[in-house]
Amino acid sequence: MSQWQYFIELFIGSNVLALLLALAEAQAWSNLQLNHVLQYILYINWVLLAFTAWIDFFQHILKKMSDVQAAIFGFVLLELIVWVTTVVLNIVLHWGGHFSLSQLSSDIVFENVILHLSYGALLGAFCLRYIYMRGQWFKQQNSELNARVQAMQARIHPHFLFNSLNSVVSLISIDPDKAEQMLIDLSKLFRVSFQELKLVTLAEEIELSKKYIGIEQIRLGERLNVEWNIQQPELLHKVKIPLLTLQPLVENSIFHGVEKKHINAKIGILVEILQNQVTIVITNPFIQDRMNLREGHGIALENVKQRLYAHFGDSVQFRNFAGNGRFTTVMQYQYK
Repeated sequence: MSQWQYFIELFIGSNVLALLLALAEAQAWSNLQLNHVLQYILYINWVLLAFTAWIDFFQHILKKMSDVQAAIFGFVLLELIVWVTTVVLNIVLHWGGHFSLSQLSSDIVFENVILHLSYGALLGAFCLRYIYMRGQWFKQQNSELNARVQAMQARIHPHFLFNSLNSVVSLISIDPDKAEQMLIDLSKLFRVSFQELKLVTLAEEIELSKKYIGIEQIRLGERLNVEWNIQQPELLHKVKIPLLTLQPLVENSIFHGVEKKHINAKIGILVEILQNQVTIVITNPFIQDRMNLREGHGIALENVKQRLYAHFGDSVQFRNFAGNGRFTTVMQYQYK
């Protein structure tokens, strides 16, 4: 069930409530007037639309609340919208009838406020159910997203793990110190990969990616050359990014841009922070006849994109370009 279906349920229930309130005031079907029903419908739908808009605005706060806290927050927000709407409507109607605010009194301003707040309490039952079901929908989406990410990691890790362990075995007799350091970095990388996929600073994610590159550098030697271009490095500790976002993209670039070639290959990584937007560009070589293999391995790109959308919404842009023997991935999002 999608979020829009919950909104439609709220819309239908609220309009039924508008009809019942108009009928209760008319006391009989024969006394019910169409313009009176329309007034109730317009008023309640305005409150409803304002309520859902503000709930979307506060969604990041609501995600951190318990169900009880979210219910209290939603009820207070709804009653505040009802109070403000009634007061503003009373002022507008008075001005429309007199074309002046000179005779405006507190009795006129607060007319029917208590009555409408009681209507808001009735409407609150529908709105609180909407908040609850909306929260459950977000939790389900996040659970499905985490499951897909874990599936992605399960596919990538064995390939990387086995290659790294083979490199450690070959280094033990030649350079035991380097083999020991490689095992330490490998354990740190895997320890992080099994953590909750939370937001970390961009500096932490870059450091994690550099550890991964260091392990692959030992295995691939001079064939791997990574060139970092980090703009505004002083902002890296202020910018947030989902854990294991950059590292899978780097791994994907090495897998397709270096391992499939038998000559030295250069991977370029640009990190730029302008105002509140982060831009990360990764370029690597590719072999044209292996392009279909890259597309089949797009699970890393797709899961990174979905995780960014989950945290940063429609500000996320994710694009791929291929040409002149190089493949480019561009990732952009607004972090505040």
